[in-house]
Amino acid sequence: MIRASFGKTPAGRLLLGAGVLALLIPAVAGCEAGQNAPTLQFHAASSGAQTVFNGIRITNAFVLGAPTGSSVPAGSSAGLFVSIYNGNSSGDALQSISAAGWAKSVTVTGGTVQLPAGGAPVNLTGPTPDVVLDTVSQPLTGGSTIPVTFSFERAGSVTLQVPVEPQSYQWSTFSPPAAAQTGAAAVSTSTATPISSATATGTATPTSTATATPTP
Repeated sequence: MIRASFGKTPAGRLLLGAGVLALLIPAVAGCEAGQNAPTLQFHAASSGAQTVFNGIRITNAFVLGAPTGSSVPAGSSAGLFVSIYNGNSSGDALQSISAAGWAKSVTVTGGTVQLPAGGAPVNLTGPTPDVVLDTVSQPLTGGSTIPVTFSFERAGSVTLQVPVEPQSYQWSTFSPPAAAQTGAAAVSTSTATPISSATATGTATPTSTATATPTP
């Protein structure tokens, strides 16, 4: 009869050690399983929506909502933050941003945003918003998403589901738009700004306000 004696040979001792290690791993993991376990604690998202589209990389796109437990009310405005990089061999330009069904118009500070070929990323990342969703049609609550369309001169248009992040945690230092715009005030701002969500796409002269005026 051949008797197994794993513990008395080098190979046996290795197998025995592996078995002990296998028993210890669940025990160590169990130490993390209390009420303070990392998986049970809040971890804010590290970035917003992102995509690569026709050589254009869009990253960290999010809409700033109200502090946790509240919402940006309908008829008000909200800031959009985003970083854009043009990886193509020729320049491009962000011509307009829109949020169909969610914002009457979207204002971009400075109008058209130039994107040099292979240049540094253009960071519209705040903490003060360079992009504003004017006159939102319904409340914006942290944790939700809204469709936002980015339209480029060469690359075309792409729509992302952009998260609404509460003005809390790492976003507590970000600022909402300088003043909430409602009713006639929002319409006035939209017509005075060269970029409008509905009609500015493809407009070659961002200084013209006539193209944005027909927007209902």
